[in-house]
Amino acid sequence: MGKKISNLEDLGGFVFSTNASFSYEESDEDQIPLAANEQRLEAHLDKKNRGGKVATLIKGFQGSDDDLKSLAKQLKTLCGVGGSAKDGEIIIQGNFRDKIMEHLSKQGYKIKRVGG
Repeated sequence: MGKKISNLEDLGGFVFSTNASFSYEESDEDQIPLAANEQRLEAHLDKKNRGGKVATLIKGFQGSDDDLKSLAKQLKTLCGVGGSAKDGEIIIQGNFRDKIMEHLSKQGYKIKRVGG
């Protein structure tokens, strides 16, 4: 099942216009990538809906999907485990929060430990 849509913002912006002279222009606001030192990331540990297994979540990444997937691949390689990148989050299998936080802070990211 897909994600539940609760308002028009979840559709991603413009939906439909009956004005014949209307032209849609994408805003550059979403497309400007932030440098690593401007990013504010959060490191979480999560066990929900994972059969009791722990996963490390990195939230708050701002950038393109390709950049997110690239960072996720880098972290998966660092830890030697699987994971994924979707919905602006990086999911790494296992408890590697300290190792990931240290690695990201060396790269210039501002990362904060959230939760126990």
